[in-house]
Amino acid sequence: MPLSRHIDADAIIAAAKEHPHREDTADHAGLLHSSWDRDEDAVTLPKYTLPKSGIPSRSAYQLIHDEITLDGNPTLNLATYLHTWMPGYAEKLIMENIGKNAVEWPATQVIHNRCISILADLWKVPNKSKVIGTATLGSSEGVMLGGLAMKKRWQEAQKKAGKDHYHPNIVFGANAHNALEKFARYWDVEARIVPVKAETDFIMHPPDAMKFIDENTIGVICISGSTYTGHLEDVQLMSDLLDKLQAKTGLDIPIHIDAASGGFVAPFAYSEQYKWSFEIPRVHSINTSGHKFGLVYPGVGWVLWRDESLFHKDLIFEYHYLGGVEYSYTLNFSKPAAPIIAQYFNMLNLGFEGYRQVAIKDLRNARLLSRALDETYFKVVSNIHKPSASASLSDETKGGAQKAHGNRELGDDPELYQRGLPVVTFRLSDEYQAEYPHVQQGWISSTLRAKGWIIPNYRAPQGEEQTELLRVVVRETLSEDLVERLIVDILETTKSLMIPGASPFMPDSAPKFDAHSSSGSQRLSAGADVSGLPAPAGEAGGDSGI
Repeated sequence: MPLSRHIDADAIIAAAKEHPHREDTADHAGLLHSSWDRDEDAVTLPKYTLPKSGIPSRSAYQLIHDEITLDGNPTLNLATYLHTWMPGYAEKLIMENIGKNAVEWPATQVIHNRCISILADLWKVPNKSKVIGTATLGSSEGVMLGGLAMKKRWQEAQKKAGKDHYHPNIVFGANAHNALEKFARYWDVEARIVPVKAETDFIMHPPDAMKFIDENTIGVICISGSTYTGHLEDVQLMSDLLDKLQAKTGLDIPIHIDAASGGFVAPFAYSEQYKWSFEIPRVHSINTSGHKFGLVYPGVGWVLWRDESLFHKDLIFEYHYLGGVEYSYTLNFSKPAAPIIAQYFNMLNLGFEGYRQVAIKDLRNARLLSRALDETYFKVVSNIHKPSASASLSDETKGGAQKAHGNRELGDDPELYQRGLPVVTFRLSDEYQAEYPHVQQGWISSTLRAKGWIIPNYRAPQGEEQTELLRVVVRETLSEDLVERLIVDILETTKSLMIPGASPFMPDSAPKFDAHSSSGSQRLSAGADVSGLPAPAGEAGGDSGI
């Protein structure tokens, strides 16, 4: 229970402490248990002002170490897209270079430029283009730079034409990360936000975006990997519509791709059918996060332009005081070298096939979770477990075999399923909510937190604000075994709330969901048929085709 607002928690803690009477402050290290030493060192330590005298490094470490354990286990934080594990040799490289500023070391700059070249090739930059790019502290900085380049280019064209260049606008979907709105607000650009619809997967629908575009539009930002649901926006359709607009009106509107998450998923999982990157001429720039599905610790991001002509010269600064000529076009001069080096390590260590296998594994585990939830108390709104149009056509020619088995016979190839990140977004089914109207969906998130799982419950973007969503990001560290445990905990938690009056803040008196087989195993195989698991009253197992 939270304390009342008129109660000062700090005052209560101070009054509850015993007044120290000792005068002996000698070093007792080695004579008493180390926890005594730690507490004695910290007993008079202020929390919000700089202490007059410091404490031993061991005590400072232990004090902070213990406090941040309250954050929880990073592996079980399924709310974040950020990567939380790297191999030992990568960590060794990071520690060897932890004190380096990337821009001040020539060998690091060579590695930086190799990473840019690798990404340019991965994102299909045309051979004759003079690609330009830089590492950033994350995708937020990449978005800022991509937007600034479009604004400068638009302003220059407007000035040459003798037109107003003071009222730029930019168009993107309501499903975009708030970094896009931050760009617009910080750099005086009108944000024209396209509402989303459930029937178009809670992402920007290109025909809807066209209504927001005019001669003051500096560009359209497409999202390759929606934060809300993991869907990949249709960049090709957006480009085709802008081509038609240019043919009709002369307006040449560029596209920037915010591929914060999709930049290290789409090239490996959907290389054949999904066109989204520099193979589309209207795509001028792309940003991504190396510290998401690039599999690097925070924080490193990347932003590339298909050609140096698209990056305005006013954004490039020359430095001469480091012993040579250096060029900078990031928002801050200093940035750590270690994450850049760690990115290059992953590129060498994994290669294309390694990144592809990680993507395939993540998507497989996400499909397992999606199917299990979609056939019980929930409606899954992400689509990665549903067959693609080509797979559905093949299914019909085979007499519907896949449909009869919930599409489980399609195998591991992500191209056989609808496109998306390894993200599972779901909500309570209409049947469950009708049968148990007292249950608040947010209770599921709160109760799972008590079990160690961190799963956010949030409202859908503008246009579908009335819909609440739960989301699981399936990262490399979420193994199949943990997915199976998660399924059990979600179902058990949801069932425990069915009793009228039940809430996550009362003792759980509900019967437990039992996933044990006769042998006592709790494992669910990747192809398991979960249609027999408990379902809401009036629902016989659920429809895997929802």
